Amino acid sequence: MKRKSIILMITACLISAVSCDKDFENINDDPYAILEVTPDLLLPTVIRGSVNQVVNEGWSLGNIVVQHTAKIQFVNEDRYIWGDRSGIWNTMYGNLRDVYNLNKLSEASSFNNYKGIALVMKAWIFSVLTDTYGDVPYTEAIRGKTDGIHQPVYDPQEQIYTGILADLNTANELLGSTDEAINGDILFGGDVMAWRKLANSLQLRYLMRISNRRDVTADFNRILGDPGQYPIFESNADNATLEYLPDAPNQFPLHTARVGSFDEFRLSKNLGDKLLAFEDPRIAVFARPTAASAGTANPEYVGVPNGLSDVDALGYNGGVQNVSRIGSLYFEDAITSRGRNVAKGYLMAYPELQFILAEAAHKGIIAGDAKTYYDQGVSAAFAYFDTEMPADYLSRPGVAFQTAEALSLIGTQKWIALFFSGLEAWFDWRRTNYPEITAGPSNQNNDRVPVRFTYPLSEQSHNAANRNAAVERQGADDMNTTVWWDN
Repeated sequence: MKRKSIILMITACLISAVSCDKDFENINDDPYAILEVTPDLLLPTVIRGSVNQVVNEGWSLGNIVVQHTAKIQFVNEDRYIWGDRSGIWNTMYGNLRDVYNLNKLSEASSFNNYKGIALVMKAWIFSVLTDTYGDVPYTEAIRGKTDGIHQPVYDPQEQIYTGILADLNTANELLGSTDEAINGDILFGGDVMAWRKLANSLQLRYLMRISNRRDVTADFNRILGDPGQYPIFESNADNATLEYLPDAPNQFPLHTARVGSFDEFRLSKNLGDKLLAFEDPRIAVFARPTAASAGTANPEYVGVPNGLSDVDALGYNGGVQNVSRIGSLYFEDAITSRGRNVAKGYLMAYPELQFILAEAAHKGIIAGDAKTYYDQGVSAAFAYFDTEMPADYLSRPGVAFQTAEALSLIGTQKWIALFFSGLEAWFDWRRTNYPEITAGPSNQNNDRVPVRFTYPLSEQSHNAANRNAAVERQGADDMNTTVWWDN
């Protein structure tokens, strides 16, 4: 009896198993699974991932090296003890995979709008990579899966810039040539004209960046001479800045930082002294009154010199109660209405463009009045930081435009306007050398301000031959080797 029962149980299990296996695939299908990737699913990842990395890099090092901020604890960055900085490299090349997939999907569907956006993002991402490291993989990058190229060559920066400018020009031509709606666009909300303005404004940025190595006059005037074909930023309403949300997980990246980690960074004396000399109210956006003076009749803003030792930095001016923290809009108030209007992810904005045009006019690259562009840039920069500009600000000493001091004035106000813009202020300072930035007293780089990142250590083992070829061509793989456009 027992044996018969066991046989019956086994038979029942087998029948059940066959029955289950018959419907196994249907039962295990996820009705909510994404079975086909479309451009609108890739686009927000491309934008958010790359912009967030630039925000984080700006906080940890970009603001430090251009002396917008200074550190009072764990001061290695401020002393130029940088080590392996591979975040930009890894994140940007990772995002480029999605850019290339976005481009491929767009071509397959003849979606020129998406293809144009893919080219703009590709150009911007590669500009960040090459301006950070110099010669980098470009023509053979992200071709491991498609072409089996797992050790891409490093292209000379001059050739990379040729490709960047060509892609932006092509993007301008493609955008608007088809009528598909742009979904997933967390930067411009699907506004094709906004992407065209960004493409052409970026062209002007990169043309100015290489202007010490190439004659860019014809290209500047081609763009500015035909606004119908080459629209550019016309106001802060056109800014390519990612606005964060009040709710997680899409808040400003610094909003969720530890208080102690945030407070390691303070107002730099270099920036603070200039703002105080100009009686510039933007200091209240960038920093806070010292804790010792907050709430008194005479609140004080005090910056910390860059490049101090750990002991000297922590004890400067009597200690942490007597130096200014970074403004609350970049931390606890980043989720407020005003905070979201100030603390943004930066690709490019209208004030920067006006300073570019001011420099171009002063140098005779374009026609026009340099002072007018300069004044518009300063005014727009105040508006960008949601701060009212004093009525007499443009006539104040150190601010009022003077032809003999034009490049210094433009460079200084552009530097202020690029506060917390990732690495952009550093890139521009390397080209112009304005304002004056000097290594701090405890720096570990022989009194030199770094001008590039060294290549990631992983490249020495994964792509040594091509890395070594780039080093042979470009110069020693250290933070003092200038890139092509900086020579």
